[in-house]
Amino acid sequence: MPSSKKKLSEFNIRVYGLIINAENKLLLTDEYRLGQYMTKFPGGGLEKGEGTIDCLRREFMEETGLEINNISHYYTTDFYQKGWFYENMQLISIYYKAQIIQPERLVVTDKKNDFNPANKNPQSFRWVPIAELNEDDLTFPVDKVVLKMLQQELNISVKSSLI
Repeated sequence: MPSSKKKLSEFNIRVYGLIINAENKLLLTDEYRLGQYMTKFPGGGLEKGEGTIDCLRREFMEETGLEINNISHYYTTDFYQKGWFYENMQLISIYYKAQIIQPERLVVTDKKNDFNPANKNPQSFRWVPIAELNEDDLTFPVDKVVLKMLQQELNISVKSSLI
């Protein structure tokens, strides 16, 4: 194909933390970004010149004001996923299991989307029992795959809206 016909391909690399507490509850974040409500794992976009673990630490500090440790790789997207918000963008998501150093300082709620969407970068955090989650509780396709993996790993029967 002549080079003038090639489409520019870009990557969007996202890094997320899987935080599971002693009660087998998973930390989720509810956010309002780009005109959309979303429920996902805490984390965000890799910045140029940044390593993935540094990105995860930065994102947790920005979002929660807390540090994380015991970081171990869990999963990297192994299939094609078109970017959700941007044209001609391929998404690569990297997930790490981690622990929050001072979890008692994390401000959490029991209510989904417990924020004012008019605020700048509205966000709230919830602990949700892994056994009670189903894939429809998460917004993004790769997060749904990771939830199924976590549930299978913990021998929790996978909940699906298709059953």
